[in-house]
Amino acid sequence: MITVYGIPNCDTVKRARTWLQEQPGLTVEFHDFKKAGVPADQLPLWMAALGWDKVINRAGTTWRKLDEATKAAVVDASSATQLALAQPSVIKRPLVRWSDGSFTVGFGVEVFGEKVAGGG
Repeated sequence: MITVYGIPNCDTVKRARTWLQEQPGLTVEFHDFKKAGVPADQLPLWMAALGWDKVINRAGTTWRKLDEATKAAVVDASSATQLALAQPSVIKRPLVRWSDGSFTVGFGVEVFGEKVAGGG
C-alpha cells in the first residue's frame, strides 16, 4: 500500500497521483489534509525519516504569509510539528509513504520510478 498525503488541488499532488494511477498493480490511498487533517501520529515518523527542514515548505505561500515570530520559532522537529498541525499547507507535498515504509517528499518521475521498481 502506498499512501499519498497532500491536498487535492495542489498541482504537484495531482501529477504524482496521476503518475501512480498509470502504473499497473499499485494500491494507492490518498490522505487529504483538508478533509482528514494531518495525522499527528505520522508527523514524528516523517520528521525522523526526512528531517523537519524537508517536511516544512519554507518556499511556499503558506510559509511566506506567516509572521516573522512564527517563522523564527520553527527551529526543530517539535516546533515544526506544532506548525504542521496548525497549518497543514506548510507541509511539502506530496508526502508519500511507500510500501516498504520509507518516505519521500515532492514528485519526480525518477524517484517514483525507482521506488515502484524497487518494491517501495
